[in-house]
Amino acid sequence: MTAELNRGVRLDKIDERTIYWLMTNARGISAPEISEGLHVSPGTIRNRINQLEENGIIRGYSANIDFQRAEGRLMNLYICTVPVAEREPIAHDIRSIPGVINVRELMSGKRNLHVKAIGENVESLQRIAHALSEIGLEIEEEHLIRNESDDPYMPFGPDNEQQPRGPTDFISLAGNANVIEITVAEGAPIVGTSIEQAVADGILEEEILMISIERDDQLLTPQGKTILQTDDIVTLLSRGVDTEDALTPFKGPSQSSETNAS
Repeated sequence: MTAELNRGVRLDKIDERTIYWLMTNARGISAPEISEGLHVSPGTIRNRINQLEENGIIRGYSANIDFQRAEGRLMNLYICTVPVAEREPIAHDIRSIPGVINVRELMSGKRNLHVKAIGENVESLQRIAHALSEIGLEIEEEHLIRNESDDPYMPFGPDNEQQPRGPTDFISLAGNANVIEITVAEGAPIVGTSIEQAVADGILEEEILMISIERDDQLLTPQGKTILQTDDIVTLLSRGVDTEDALTPFKGPSQSSETNAS
């Protein structure tokens, strides 16, 4: 097992930075943008991407889909056990089951296959569970997935540079209204201030309605006396206010300066 885990291709800083930016936004990032700060040409970056693909390090590019918004589909995680000797061929067979979108093989004897699947309803998820059992898996647990997110591998990223956190969700509504979800950054103007005081001090526009605050594992209903904290996930309803102006109270100093510079 150790030999299998240690097998790999040596990477340099250019490879690592390329992987980092592709993990950040594979569809939107360009070779010239990746090459900035690395003192190499965009052509070098394109060649490195080709080499990473040929070596099997970059195995593909996929879209991050919110299936709950796609007609309310359900995403389920099946935690299964299969004999170690049969793990790989069974994992291959699982991928042919309609609805299965991801199979993860673990290096353990128990709970060594995690299967993620999408269903239109509970009945379709039950049919997937039945198909898994027929193949020979013992389903230990099932969990409906509420949400999931991916982040780039920070050790491959720019040195001493933390990426700004902006809106995690944005929905445009009729009547010049937007629903925005944003994480409150460290040092943001609204941190340590109550909602009513932020409005009184002109930090928060009166036209912005705070719908909810997610803090740790709690979902809070905003009140006038509610005090905002760093890392709160805030959902806003903004009507008739410029998006950047709506987000400014929740951004840290570095994020605000970058916005002004652009």
